[in-house]
Amino acid sequence: MKHLLSSTAFIVLNKELAKQVGINAAILLADLISKEEYFIANGMTDGWFFNTENNIELDTTLNSYHQRTSLKILKDFKLIEVKRRGMPAKQYFKINENQVMQILTNLSCKNSTTSYAKNEQQVIQNLNNKSFKNCTTINKNNNKNKEIIIINKYFNKPSLLEIKNYCVERVNNVDPEAFFDFYESKGWLVGKSKMKDWKAAIRTWERTETKKEKPAMSKLDWQINEWQKAKKLL
Repeated sequence: MKHLLSSTAFIVLNKELAKQVGINAAILLADLISKEEYFIANGMTDGWFFNTENNIELDTTLNSYHQRTSLKILKDFKLIEVKRRGMPAKQYFKINENQVMQILTNLSCKNSTTSYAKNEQQVIQNLNNKSFKNCTTINKNNNKNKEIIIINKYFNKPSLLEIKNYCVERVNNVDPEAFFDFYESKGWLVGKSKMKDWKAAIRTWERTETKKEKPAMSKLDWQINEWQKAKKLL
């Protein structure tokens, strides 16, 4: 029952963005950003990820026609790039994060200017917090409550202390200073895209470090190990 009420059972949209590109295109963009976050958490570094027409329809209820028209709108606004590659060919997407943030920033500034005369202090606070609160939520009733959540936010570079504390919390073998220095030297980019979640990046490093710690077992070691297991059963 809890998953029915969970915030991850919804798509979160920016209403002003939906006014610019249309509700269907805004829903599709939200779904693609969610997929991008998934692939980033699983090691994607070049910004390109694939998704199928059937999967998009399951996630958004948009049929093939609405997907095609929405993709055209998003490409016209330069919010995404699309190409087909691989055998068999799959449709790959790339989110143009800078363009997305530029549009959201322009919309936020426009809304802030409008409301300035009504509440100057609130406008200043909103700009300092760099927040986008003008959002709406749509329940994905036709998608078996599949989980998607999109939040508009700026990336805040973590301090070395924050990284150390998170590694201690995770009880992992990641070297906080090596992690900090690595991404500091790259301007906190993952591939060519700005990092969105440094904690997810640490979890990716965890998996990499774990693989390094597990040396491959030789054929002889494997045979000895199997013999010892069999001996215990005698």
